[in-house]
Formats: sequence, structure tokens, C-alpha cells
Amino acid sequence: MAADPVAVVGAGTMGAAMAATLCRAGRKVLLYNRTRERAERVAERTGASVAGSAREAAAAGLVLVSLADDDAARSVYSGPNGLVAGLRAGSVVLETSTVAPDTVRELAALAAERGAVLLDAPVSGSVALVERGELTFMVGGDPAALERAAPVLDILGRRTFHLGGQGSGSVMKLAVNSALHGLNQALAEALVLAESAGLDRSAAYEVFASSALAAPFVLYKRAAYEHPETTPPAFTLGLVAKDLALVAGLADEVGVAMTQLAANRQVVGAALDAGLGAADMSALATFLRDAR
Repeated sequence: MAADPVAVVGAGTMGAAMAATLCRAGRKVLLYNRTRERAERVAERTGASVAGSAREAAAAGLVLVSLADDDAARSVYSGPNGLVAGLRAGSVVLETSTVAPDTVRELAALAAERGAVLLDAPVSGSVALVERGELTFMVGGDPAALERAAPVLDILGRRTFHLGGQGSGSVMKLAVNSALHGLNQALAEALVLAESAGLDRSAAYEVFASSALAAPFVLYKRAAYEHPETTPPAFTLGLVAKDLALVAGLADEVGVAMTQLAANRQVVGAALDAGLGAADMSALATFLRDAR
């Protein structure tokens, strides 16, 4: 018997990659994006179908949501044509967006009113890892719903961690991104330091990629750092700033001092003031070169 269709809500970089990977695995995908033209472009190259509204997409029963921020999520979930309006008893929503834990709980309560279950299921990984089915999912919520969603998660990811109740996945994602964005800034500073002292950029990065520094992030961001002028943005500095603000909010809420976070926010803010908000996160190196 054919597997049930999966809805993907959000045709941005990660949403489009998830839709493509699911289609390659033989799953029928119903794709919705607030800008329909973008969904249509993704559908044309992947074989997905396009939904006319988030409500229509929710008819799939299993819905993956990948949106930019909290405001986008609230917008897509709400209203007569919103996602919540299309949910039915037994539907499972996988909220993969990076949003605040309180936002996840708010959206989960709306889904529960329809008899549906929302799992906060943010991911760690790049587009390349989506394409290889090697994402890491950090999940909070009902274990039974997670079991129902497992066949889809297994297509997209290598590891799934169930971390507890609603919001725990979001908390873990913010912790991961706090460290990741710190690594991004450290990597940018180290590369510019090596270049400024006379080393070749590619030679320096080869050492980074072969040393104790060689985290997966360092490896998959290599093209962006070595060739910023020809590598398309994968994750913008504007989104970095959004993530760091969410981390700061969580830190304030739980009473944790994070001095590196404060430094990261200062530098990223300066890069945004310099007009780099739409540039890839690796453009911190460009910002630091220009600031010399």
C-alpha cells in the first residue's frame, strides 16, 4: 500500500531540500509556501504538488513546517486558511523551524484544540545533509506521535533525539545554534588572521579542515569561506541575528550569563549595519576583512 502524502509548509532553503529528498524517496509531497511562485518553482524540479493554502496542505495528515521565524510561524498557523484550520484528529505536525520554546508551546496548544499533535522537531544540518538524509532531529513532545512520524524522519535524518516534553527540542536547538554561531565567528576571525599574516586563504582552510577544528560545519562551509563571491547564501546573517536573539531570550529566562553570546551579537549586529544581512553567515569573514 502506498505511503500517505506528506505536506511541507515553507519552500525556503531547508523546506525545499526536505521536499526534494522526500520526493526522491518515493513519497508524495504537498508543498505550500506563502509566495506561491516559489513553491511552484520547487515543485517543478522535484515532482511535488502545490497546495493553495496552509489549510489545504494540512489535509496530508503529516505536516513538516520549515519557516524563518516566530512571526512567520504564527502567520501560517492562524486564520481561516491557516494550518491549524486544516488539521484533524490524529494529524501530526513536525515543527522544524528555529523558534522560541514558548512559541512552540503556543502552536502546540492550537494544534491540540483540533485533536492534532505538534512535535517541536528542529534540525541540525545543512542542505547537503538533507540531501543525503543525514540531518539530526531534536524532538520534544508525545513519543507516540514521534513513532508515527519516524518513517519520514528516517528519510531525512540519521539521528533523532527525543528530549522530553514540548519545547525541549527548541531549547536544544538554541543551545546547538549558540555554539554553532560562536564557531562561525571564531572560524571567520581565524581565517582573516591567517590571511592578514600572509597565508593563502585556501591553504589555511585546508589546515582547518584537517585539524582538530574539523567539525562538520567547518567542512560543509568550506566553499562559502574560500569563495564567498560565487557561493550562494545558505543561511543568512539576518537569520543568525534572529537565532542569537532567541538564545539571549532563553538565557535571560533561565538566568544564565553568556559572555560569548554577547560578543557574537555585537559583531553580527555590526555586520548587519554594514548591509550584510542577506549575505551568508560566512560573510563575517568579509566583514572582518573590510574592517581592517
